[in-house]
Amino acid sequence: MKLKVCVIGGAGYIGSHTVYELIRDGHEVVIIDNLSTGSRDFIHKDAKFYFGDITNKQELKNIFNIECSVKPFDVVMHFAAKLIVPESVSIPLEYYYNNVEGVRIMLEVMKDFNIKNVVFSSTAAVYGEAINPICSENDPTIPINPYGETKLASEKLIKWVCQRYDMNYCIFRYFNVAGAIDTLEIGLNKDNLTHIIPITVQTALGIRDEMTIFGNDYDTPDGTCIRDYIHVSDLADAHVLGAKYLVKNNKSLLVNLGSNKGYSVLEIIKEVEKFYPVNYKIGKRRAGDPAKLIASNDKAKEILGWLPKRNLEQIIKSDIEYRKKLNNLK
Repeated sequence: MKLKVCVIGGAGYIGSHTVYELIRDGHEVVIIDNLSTGSRDFIHKDAKFYFGDITNKQELKNIFNIECSVKPFDVVMHFAAKLIVPESVSIPLEYYYNNVEGVRIMLEVMKDFNIKNVVFSSTAAVYGEAINPICSENDPTIPINPYGETKLASEKLIKWVCQRYDMNYCIFRYFNVAGAIDTLEIGLNKDNLTHIIPITVQTALGIRDEMTIFGNDYDTPDGTCIRDYIHVSDLADAHVLGAKYLVKNNKSLLVNLGSNKGYSVLEIIKEVEKFYPVNYKIGKRRAGDPAKLIASNDKAKEILGWLPKRNLEQIIKSDIEYRKKLNNLK
């Protein structure tokens, strides 16, 4: 089954890795990205690229007009959200506009062009302070920051629109993504990193002098936040499986993508210190951070046959190798 897939946000971190896996799997890919956080360097040579903004309906329509006149998209994938939790607390209006209005416009254009399948990259942040040790898809969704709220609002919008217009959705909820593709061609490369693994790796490699742990007084065994971690290529694989599932089965699904296992910030640091020492200090809590978030993968395994292939050590090692390559380190 060869699909034609539109990847909105396909020049960003997760979007670009998904594009690489789609192309490896033999699919035709069209990328739309405004390059606000993405990079031209991340665009696969075999993908077609359009510069465009998801919040600009006319730009989207123009691109869809060109592409769908040749062959309609089988699936549209959305990776175009703003996603930094503390920033969402500081600038909630910008987050609602980009994350929710962008999805609304995307769905409107999909409806106009009679495109039936959407894969939405969501987040485990929709669960807020988890009520169970491991989040399942049926747990209450009570976000505690604007980022999580905008993702949940987008999920609900997608569900209502798909119900009304006979469309299908695949919604993935996950949390901390890290690592780089096995070829090291692409990885997480931006100026202001906010993810714990690359920040820890940068500190270990001497790219930054010191890192800060934001709070050590949480209700966890060592006082630092617990999350589960997933390799970006495992996540990309799941998105490819989700797209194929929609087209083959003509029905919707919502699943968590997790490792079923959580690690604290201090445990991440200790894992990186197996390779290099890490200089860190303890700071105050950040606004909007839950103490613990681990996403189950039972449903993803059952429906998609998906399980993460790479463990925490492999995730960290791939990030180390990618950062060494970026910074010409031996």
